[in-house]
Amino acid sequence: MLEVDKLSLNIPPTTKPRVVIIGGGFGGINLAKKLKCRDFQVVLFDKQNYHGFWPLLYQVATAGLEPDAIAEPLRKMFGSDDFEDFHFRLVRVTGINTAQKTVSTLIGDLAYDYLVIGTGTKPNYFGNEQVKKYSFPLKQIPDALNLRSQMLQCFEQANMTTDPEIRQSLLNFVIVGGGPTGVELAGALAEMRKYVLPTDYPGLDFSTMNIYLVEGLDRVLPPMSPEASKKTHSYLQELGIIMKLNTLVESYDGSIATFKGGEQVRTHTLIWAAGVAGALVDGLPPESLERGRILVNPYNQVLGFNDIFAIGDIAFMKTDEYPRGHPGVAQPAIQQGKLLAKNLKNIISNQPLEPFKYFDKGSLAIIGRNRAVADLPKNIHLGGFFAWVAWLFVHIAYLIGFRNKLVVLSNWIYHFFTYERGTRLIIRPFVRKGDIARQKFMNKYNEE
Repeated sequence: MLEVDKLSLNIPPTTKPRVVIIGGGFGGINLAKKLKCRDFQVVLFDKQNYHGFWPLLYQVATAGLEPDAIAEPLRKMFGSDDFEDFHFRLVRVTGINTAQKTVSTLIGDLAYDYLVIGTGTKPNYFGNEQVKKYSFPLKQIPDALNLRSQMLQCFEQANMTTDPEIRQSLLNFVIVGGGPTGVELAGALAEMRKYVLPTDYPGLDFSTMNIYLVEGLDRVLPPMSPEASKKTHSYLQELGIIMKLNTLVESYDGSIATFKGGEQVRTHTLIWAAGVAGALVDGLPPESLERGRILVNPYNQVLGFNDIFAIGDIAFMKTDEYPRGHPGVAQPAIQQGKLLAKNLKNIISNQPLEPFKYFDKGSLAIIGRNRAVADLPKNIHLGGFFAWVAWLFVHIAYLIGFRNKLVVLSNWIYHFFTYERGTRLIIRPFVRKGDIARQKFMNKYNEE
């Protein structure tokens, strides 16, 4: 048996400045790639051993892609001779000690010269513990796999029940949050309902399958332009999505979703895409935090420190143009990671630091086949087929690894011409804690 107390981080000593990066997201990997370990020893900590392309998580959840198509092993990304002093450790960071300049993990501590926090975000349930317990988040690959199993199991059970009320609750899907994740997931589910599911389940009437999109504000895609929101609203209506704007979820007990105002929907699947909060690391003083994120200056230095940095979604950099921080998308993290690598080199060579200025390359969202919206620089707004093509090529370009690009592109081409949607396999059945009925069913199913 493996004894945890005999494990250690096993990082070799070094005479070079040691940069410890917490988080292998867009910011962390772009920082590490640009440093290339010639002037630094680079140590990367993450609780998973891969970098994931999270904008395509919803396609994993709806069986459009397999998980390995949107993930790349971190060790593979840094396996060349350029990264001979790069060290990855699959550990969970438990905190930092700013006085002793150490990072604590479950299997030991490590001293740093420079610390970079790129831990990203986690779902924000706004204090609603019941929703947290019973809803389905969509932030990581395990979340997507759980949701995929849940949806496929709902279809299987709807095909076996003779009770119309139970069948309808299994075919009702509630998506909370009208941002890019919610809109794209709703569009993917609508296309499954139209093109895929009637063939898989000829005995089910999928005209009764309801997809609800719940948004607390008065329009979908609030981060994008009003023009993009208006087009998206029209596309969602064409797809038969039931939109609930200016609506908040009050409670969800695993079978009934209750909206503020009293309206209720019976559903076994409520998907939470309504908001995120910073995935904070213990050890920073309260004055360095605001709104659940880490305050940083224009050089991404954490407020009050010159040797600790934060990049990406976790970083809260206030500027005149972005008084509430930069948008929580990949581009700010990528650009901050690359600039921080340059600034760390400037620090050790006594050169002035370069302030961060975000270059907004635009925003995209897809709402199904030939339906997408794009907000591009110079106030250019696109919709329909051309925005859809732009979305496809941009997402292919930012995938990590040639294999992933090839796999995703070939999948999309296949789906476009065949109207098929991946391999709808229930590899690991999902049973939500507290779902007694499904637990009894699975126990009986698995009896030998």
